[in-house]
Amino acid sequence: MVLGPVLLVSLDGSILFLAMPRISQALTPTADQALWILDIYGFAVGSLLIAFGNIGDRYGRLKLLMLGATIFGIGSAAAAFAPSPELLLAARALMGIAGATLLPSALAVLSELFSDPRRRAQAIGIFAAAFAAGFAIGPVVGGMLLERFWWGSVFLVNLPVIALFLIFAPALLGEVRATRPGRVDVVSVVTSAVGLLLTVFGLKHAAAEGLSVIPVLAWLAGAALLVWFARRQRALEHPLMDFSLFRDRVFTVAVITGLLPLAAWSAAAYLAGIYLQSVLDLPILRAALLALPGAVALTTTCIVTPVVVDRIGKRAALIVCHFSIATGLLFLLPTTIAGGIGWYIASTTIAGIGYGISFAVVADTAVGAVPAARAGSAGAIAETSNEIGNALGIALLGSLAALIFRLQGPELAPTLDETLQLPELAAPVVEDARAAFVTGLHVAAAVASLLHLALGIVALRWLPRSADTAPRGR
Repeated sequence: MVLGPVLLVSLDGSILFLAMPRISQALTPTADQALWILDIYGFAVGSLLIAFGNIGDRYGRLKLLMLGATIFGIGSAAAAFAPSPELLLAARALMGIAGATLLPSALAVLSELFSDPRRRAQAIGIFAAAFAAGFAIGPVVGGMLLERFWWGSVFLVNLPVIALFLIFAPALLGEVRATRPGRVDVVSVVTSAVGLLLTVFGLKHAAAEGLSVIPVLAWLAGAALLVWFARRQRALEHPLMDFSLFRDRVFTVAVITGLLPLAAWSAAAYLAGIYLQSVLDLPILRAALLALPGAVALTTTCIVTPVVVDRIGKRAALIVCHFSIATGLLFLLPTTIAGGIGWYIASTTIAGIGYGISFAVVADTAVGAVPAARAGSAGAIAETSNEIGNALGIALLGSLAALIFRLQGPELAPTLDETLQLPELAAPVVEDARAAFVTGLHVAAAVASLLHLALGIVALRWLPRSADTAPRGR
């Protein structure tokens, strides 16, 4: 019951990758509006997770789940029938705010439903699998819907799941009592949300459009707010975010593991989607279906990881995670403008094992590292790292690939798709444009692979061999 809204929140983070061309044709947004329609959802979720995790801890998780699911449904319906890009943007923002209420509360509810450490780890592994599966199958679901229906159908698919949750959740779950003392510090809520939003905005736009006054000022303002937020938490009796959790090396590496793999996954999925459609000329649905082997590997790994971790420990799991992602990304390097479907499937399958480990280990480590009273806020730290990683992946690695294209391409347009839409292109120009894009894909994959290799070495040398798998503070 809890997993339905979780699946929707993650699915809506990737389902628009294939729907945006249809939305652009129907609503004719500007380039900046189209960017925000894609990004505002992830920005809203990532910037508010910590705040809503703490609110749920103090005032009741099920109440927040019910409210968030209701608002998510309203936002989905509004987005499906939005008559203008401005209203669609507002609806996506509303969905992001609601999504930020659902993820930490759902994780905390699972933590309280399963008090036994092993059963809790298995439940969180299934939670992570649902969350990961949503990201993985989003483009597939979007492609299947767009084959038969109009663009708004990618939002209406949320409504049946939300309706079932609102009907059955109160009877099946019951109220989960508020567990944390004290009032919510409103100043901390505002500074954490605005600081994260400005920081991500500044990094994304600086990477995509180059250094300019607005993104630099936004990043500096966001960073200053986050530093002030961190200093304020040390003086509060009941802080919004307990930074002492990061003294645990396993917890720290696990949270970084929540960010970096999502950045690699989102960038690789975005760039590979363009490669399959615009370089190899595959139909949308076939390109989406080619992602299924990787999605199956990712989801299966999420489910079995808690059992494996119970045997080998979190240290070994984190090391395997990063080395498998690093290896999988390298399998994108042999792809060419003439072919590479087999290399793509091998890449997503091998890297999918690492992505699955990251989802399961990060969530279980975050919740298992704290007492039950802090489950929501600790889970929010893990989910925040996931969402920010997802937002930054396309911005930073995607922009790196775009830079390579601009440097090596035919210099007719800033992107491959815009170049291919130009009239009367000669065959050699098309080939040069596609080759430049593939080079950008290779560079982005190689950089992401090296980052994961470096973090795998850090985990190998830094984490204690005695890293336990049992939850602490219970």
